[in-house]
Amino acid sequence: MVTAARNIRTTLEMIKIEHTLFALPFAFLGAALAARGIPTLWQVVWITLAMVGARSTAMAFNRLIDRTYDAANPRTQMRAIPSGALSTSFVWMFTIVSTALFFVAAAMLNRLTLLLAPVALASILFYSYTKRFTSLSHVVLGWCLAIAPAGAWIAVRGALDGPVPLLLSLVVLLWTAGFDVLYACQDYAFDREHGLRSIPVRFGIERSLLISRGMHVATILCMAALALVIPLGPIYLTGVALVAALLTYEQSLVSSTDLSQVKRAFDMNGYVGILYFLTTAAAVFAR
Repeated sequence: MVTAARNIRTTLEMIKIEHTLFALPFAFLGAALAARGIPTLWQVVWITLAMVGARSTAMAFNRLIDRTYDAANPRTQMRAIPSGALSTSFVWMFTIVSTALFFVAAAMLNRLTLLLAPVALASILFYSYTKRFTSLSHVVLGWCLAIAPAGAWIAVRGALDGPVPLLLSLVVLLWTAGFDVLYACQDYAFDREHGLRSIPVRFGIERSLLISRGMHVATILCMAALALVIPLGPIYLTGVALVAALLTYEQSLVSSTDLSQVKRAFDMNGYVGILYFLTTAAAVFAR
């Protein structure tokens, strides 16, 4: 019993369960915008479980596929699998259970979410291989998280109708790719030595930071464009301005000559998701 509890705690640390906050607020936003208010409790519960299942599957699978690289990288040597805290068989079992949870949750929402669940699963599993052959792995990661608001919209409406979920997904894709490029800068030397692909490896640190900043500028522009599609009013625009300020601060923490604050900058994104959710939800309810 004690061993099982320790394994579960270590697994939650391994998959960074707290980082579910990055995508979950956008899933709730997709649901709230689709419902034009508050979705049903049934929908909220199963959307949440689908998100937890999908993200847990993605993170556990990524740790399994990357365990050799993690063992060689000084920054990641103490992760659960290379350090021996968790066995590969246990993590495989956790991955299978998480996948089952994702499919059950998709089935409990509606027929279309179940039919599209394999596409979402294939996307998140495919991401783990991308840095082996393309510098655009950050964009693929963005695509994986961008599924969340569109999937939640479908969970409520039963269809992907209109530009709103697509714009919201584009926001998530650009935002995620931007902060992942930032995060990848700290592994520049290791990735280059081991033949792994990334935007920092291809373009260098200085130009990669510019690319990351460009993606975050595009994120804000897409958020602003959403206000042209749905008149969400001053509350929403205030939220966009606050998100822009947070992303500006995040980017200011990192420079080509000082990467010591990369983790701190990365963790700021949890606040970005929550802030955008709260202000957009408030704007929806104010309507």
